Amino acid sequence: MPSLQEGNLRMDFPPGWDPQKYDDWAFYRQQFSRSRDGMKAVDVLAWQPDSRTAWLVELKDYRLHPRTKGSPIHREVADKVLDTLAALLPAAVHANDETERAFARKILKAKSLRVVLHLEQPKQPSKLFPRALDPADVQQKLCQVLRPVDPHPRVVEKTRMGDLAWNAI
Repeated sequence: MPSLQEGNLRMDFPPGWDPQKYDDWAFYRQQFSRSRDGMKAVDVLAWQPDSRTAWLVELKDYRLHPRTKGSPIHREVADKVLDTLAALLPAAVHANDETERAFARKILKAKSLRVVLHLEQPKQPSKLFPRALDPADVQQKLCQVLRPVDPHPRVVEKTRMGDLAWNAI
């Protein structure tokens, strides 16, 4: 069972899936992000082979450190998704790492794209750690800005993963 660790969250994917920490790719860090100031990246790209689905997953964990950015979270996630998608074609052609190049080529053959924001917030809100973001509101706004990519993006947390095939611990 493939697993990825991102901060305090571990994601366990079903057998056969191929998840990668995209924001750690050498292509993104050393080639693509330098092409323009402000380039962003999703945390995880995952390949679901049975349905040929590419999953773009962004993880945000505000349980210990509250959100301090002024921009709306749906805009931040949308920028990361769009920048990641823009990087995949050049990665499939020019990535120096063969594994990254092959993975990008596989993602480009996807039959569907899915976007997930994994949003962890304090379970017991307090003045120090408030639950500042309404997941339903964020999801609705993501639907509006990412409709051409995924008309049904998801906002989840580890206790509410819904029908997603992986789990988070």
